[in-house]
Amino acid sequence: MFGYTYSELGAIFAMQGFAGISLFSVLLLMALGLAIIFGQMGVINMAHGEFMAAGAYTTYLLSSLTENYFPSFMPYYFVFAIVAAFFVAAILGYIAEFALIRFLYKRPLDTLLATWGLSLIMQQGYRSIFGAREVSPTLPDWLMGSLQPTDMIDIPINGMFVLGLTLFITLGVFYLMFKSSWGLKVRATTQNRLMSGAVGINTKNVDRMTFALGCGIAGVAGAAFTTIASTGPTTGTLYIVDTFMVVVFGGAASLLGTIASAFSIAQAQSILEFFISGSMAKVFTLLTLVIILMFKPEGLFASKVRR
Repeated sequence: MFGYTYSELGAIFAMQGFAGISLFSVLLLMALGLAIIFGQMGVINMAHGEFMAAGAYTTYLLSSLTENYFPSFMPYYFVFAIVAAFFVAAILGYIAEFALIRFLYKRPLDTLLATWGLSLIMQQGYRSIFGAREVSPTLPDWLMGSLQPTDMIDIPINGMFVLGLTLFITLGVFYLMFKSSWGLKVRATTQNRLMSGAVGINTKNVDRMTFALGCGIAGVAGAAFTTIASTGPTTGTLYIVDTFMVVVFGGAASLLGTIASAFSIAQAQSILEFFISGSMAKVFTLLTLVIILMFKPEGLFASKVRR
């Protein structure tokens, strides 16, 4: 940091902070889905990144179809692509839970291996359908460019849009989990599955819909991801480790901890990448998390749910 004036350092931190907002948004959306699946169901879903890729590829497919057949619809397609990405990923998640996951509950090692195998199958499917090269959708004009509050600071418009989308999804998840009757059923099933079944809650359906919801949110993360990077068959794998770090650091069953953790990790990586290499930034971030977890292994916000 030596050699910079205070005004330059302020501009650097502001610029990198806004750049980290896009990463924060994608990590938070990914982690919200994973926290629901891992925190509420105890399933270690190694294919979570591939459900994000499903949302990204859905956005790319709708972009290509719109550009080729309905060019006048280009300014509006991205909003519909976000909705489509959610439902495509959610349907894939529903099918995965019904065909595979439901046989492996309370067997964490088996779910880890099975979902890792599922991730390889999905990667090969993407490679066969879309090819091995990375692809990017054509973004509408209103997502391009940046705002300039000062001569030294640029705020990307796509980052602000993705942040707004993330806040909307996060508030929706909070409402669904803590204010709706379905969320009550999920929390009841988490606390006492046998008693929940005894009072008439269809716990199998709760599991299936919870898994589908988590995968659907990952699909929205994929749509948001297309605004900052291109998508390839192994794109999801690159983010699964960071996503698990967010969930574990924030507390596996805590949505508030997930938000705080995603923001901390995204901002730390973004700011450190300006001064050192991207790989070293990840190393320093990971070392810091390990040290903190040594003193607080339950994460930032420990779950107070009785088991």
